[in-house]
Parts: sequence; structure tokens; C-alpha cells
Amino acid sequence: MFDVLKTLSGLVKNKKQVASPHIPAQPTQKVQPQVKVNSQAVVQMAEAKARELIVEAKDEALKIRRDAEEESRRKLIDLERKEGVLEDRDLRLKNVETESAKKIADVEKLKQEHIDKIEKVAHLTRDEARDVIMEAMREQLKENLAREVRESADRAREEADAKAKDILVDAMRHGATDYVAEYTVSVIKLPDEEMKGRIIGKEGRNIRAFETATGVDVDLDEEGVIRLSCFDPVRREIARVTLERLLRDGRVQPGRIEEIVEQVRKEVERIMFEEGQKLCHAVGVYNLPAPIVAHLGRFKYRFSYGQNMIAHTLEETRIGIALAREVGADVNVVRLGCLLHDIGKVIMDREGTHVDLGVELLKKYGMPQKVTDCVAQHHEDTPFTSSESLLVYISDAISGARPGARNENVEEYIKRLTDLEAIAKAHKGVNEAFAFQAGREIRVVVDPGAVDDAGATLMAQDIKKEVEEKLTYPGQIKISVIRELRATEIAK
Repeated sequence: MFDVLKTLSGLVKNKKQVASPHIPAQPTQKVQPQVKVNSQAVVQMAEAKARELIVEAKDEALKIRRDAEEESRRKLIDLERKEGVLEDRDLRLKNVETESAKKIADVEKLKQEHIDKIEKVAHLTRDEARDVIMEAMREQLKENLAREVRESADRAREEADAKAKDILVDAMRHGATDYVAEYTVSVIKLPDEEMKGRIIGKEGRNIRAFETATGVDVDLDEEGVIRLSCFDPVRREIARVTLERLLRDGRVQPGRIEEIVEQVRKEVERIMFEEGQKLCHAVGVYNLPAPIVAHLGRFKYRFSYGQNMIAHTLEETRIGIALAREVGADVNVVRLGCLLHDIGKVIMDREGTHVDLGVELLKKYGMPQKVTDCVAQHHEDTPFTSSESLLVYISDAISGARPGARNENVEEYIKRLTDLEAIAKAHKGVNEAFAFQAGREIRVVVDPGAVDDAGATLMAQDIKKEVEEKLTYPGQIKISVIRELRATEIAK
């Protein structure tokens, strides 16, 4: 309405300005009819506009009033509905209170009946009867509580099994890796047989220089290819790359061989260090000592039952991290334990199991005790001291045992264990032989009457030599010869 009045005021002001005497002076007889006509037109337009604005204002006011009435009606309906809900709630509460009071009265009545009955039958006082009833109620409550505890325990076990399956499946999903396991095949194809003669050299000097510089055995018996064999995969890889470069270069002589071997050795060491860094960063580990990172990089050329060690370590670490997060264990300890658990497998300059060598290396560089324990216990060589150690063991088992992880079939595995026991039983004086820990240990029980202490020591050495000559196996095998003398008598 204020806008309408403001508009009308503006129109009147315009009208006054039109009729204002400030118009330039002109002859009266010529200008006056035109001014009159213009003033009437302006007034008519102003009046029409005012009427339109008044009509619009009335419509707007009517609309506002209608909306206000509608809003008031809606709020009134909501208020009535809420009042009805509150009334229903109050009614239900009153009914519940009435029923509760009735049940309490029934309980009190029943209690009084029991008291009267006990006093009448047993001639007990009221206090004595109360004690008897309370004792009976305690026994009943105890039975009910025990039943509920058993039911809760059963239900918890069922839920725990399902939850454990979910955790393992989710952990394995997190452990899925896009890393493709690469196999270092130490077989090199020759462009022609003439090149084989160059590699051998005059009186075999080239091949001897190559074997001396690389530390591998060269097999030239097969036509068209050269086979390189060595227990150290890094040395075998250096030899392979060196031989390929010599074949491309064509200059095969002792001095050139030593030069290229040294170049390739530096390149491979750099590649391994970079691979170790990539592996650490992939699982979120930083600032490890450089020698440990370099050892981890050697996993690139190391395989266990056909499973690449980088792929296995990456998969196991991701599984362990997921499991640790689910059960609330120390994620960083599990992360490092999984990353470093097999680091002893790439230590070739010392004797011992990969567990012992790995623990020794970690202690040398001051790794935390909990992480060292995870490495020491991941094959159950010592009892588990923490949940983190157990999670590392579980993660290793999941990664190594899943279908497709390793390419050794069951028949070959059983055959190796059978052959191991057969070698031990073939010695004179052996009663029994048992292979343990997936073939990593064999215990030989001898007849104490046929084998003395010195003979047991010599037998362990003979079995060791025979196993090394006849069997192919990963890691090391511990041989224990047990000689025990028992004297038994029966007193009658």
C-alpha cells in the first residue's frame, strides 16, 4: 500500500510540473489549447495507472490474507494432531502403569502365599522363611544366569566365526596386487653356433674368465642356447645381462668380460635398491636403513616355490595391515614385520636359516624388538609373544597358501618328504625318521645299542651330505640324530 501511495504522489508531482509556469513564454492564443490537452491526457493516464495499482494492491492483500489463513489452518491441524498423539501416549502410559501395579500386587500376593505356606508346613518363623525363599531365588537366578552365559557364548562364537571370515576375505581383497611376478630364466639363445666358439675362447680362456668373474656355471651342451646355473639369483642375473651384452657387442675377451661384469653389477645393485624403495613406499614404510632397503630389493630376483618374493611380500603386508586394523593391533609393527619377515632369504654370505639370518640383520641395524619378534616367530620356531607376531604368521600363511600363489604341486611336495625320510632310514641302526616343518627339519631316531654317540654325530654328517647331493629344496634342512637309552623294570 505504501508503494501505491508513493506512485500516486509521483504522478501528482509530474502533473504539477506539467502545469508549471516555468514554460517559456509564448503567445497566449497559440499555446494554451495544446497545454490543456496535454494536462488532461496526463491526468487520465495517472488516474488509470492509480486504478491499476489499487487493483493490484487489493489482489496482493487478498492473496496475503488467504495465505495467512491457510497457514493458520495448517498449524491448527498440526497442533490438534500433536495433542491427539500426546493424549494417546498418556493413555498408554497410564495403562502400562496400571498393568505394572497389578503385576506387582500379584507378585506380592504370591510371595505372601509362599511365606504363609512355608510357615505353616515347616513351622518356620517369618525371618527363617524369608531366608529359605531368598536362597531358592538365588539358585534359580544362578541357573538362569548360567544358561544365558552359555547361550551368549555360543552366539558369540557363531558371530566370531562369521566375523573372522569377513575379516580374512576383506584382508585378502586389500592384499590383491597388480604386481606381475616375473621369472628370471637363465637361458640365453645364441644367434648361431659360431658365437658359442667365441664365448669359449682359445683353450677355454673366455669361458673360464666369465665363470670366475660372475661366479656361475655355464652349460654349453644344448644346441642353440646357453644355460647359466647358480644358487644366488643376483649373480645369475648379472651373468645373464653380461652375456647378452657380450653377444651384442661381439668383443669377447677376458678384459672386456671383467669390464662389463663390473658395469652390470653396479647397474643391478642400483636397480635392486630402487626396487627396495618401491616396495617400502608401496606399503607405507619410509626411512629404513639403506642396507635393509638394498636387501629388500634383492627380492626382485628371488623366488620361493615359483612365487616372486616382491609379490609375496607386498601381498602379505597388505593382508597383515588390513587384519591389524580390524582387530585393533599395532599396525606399524605388523607392517614392518610383514615387510621384513623373509629378509634372511637373500643373505647368501652366512650359514643359517632365513629366520635366524633375518633376526641377526634386524638386530644389527637396531630395529624395534617387537618387529624382530615378528620375524623370529613367523614360522613358529619360538612361541608367539604378541598378537602382532601371530598376525604376521597368519598373513604369511594366507599369501603362501592361497590357490595359484606357488606352483609346487602336492605330489612333488610329498615326494620330497618321502625321499628325505628314505635317505635317513637307509642308514644302519636307524629305527625311525620323521620329517617336520614342511621338510625343513628331519629327526632320526637310532638304536642306542647299535649306534654310539660318535656314530650318531657321523651319521648326521653323512645324511647331510646325501641330502645335499640327491635332493632339491628351498632354504635349509636341519638334521637331528636322537640316541636315547632307556632301562625299564617292573616291581612285583
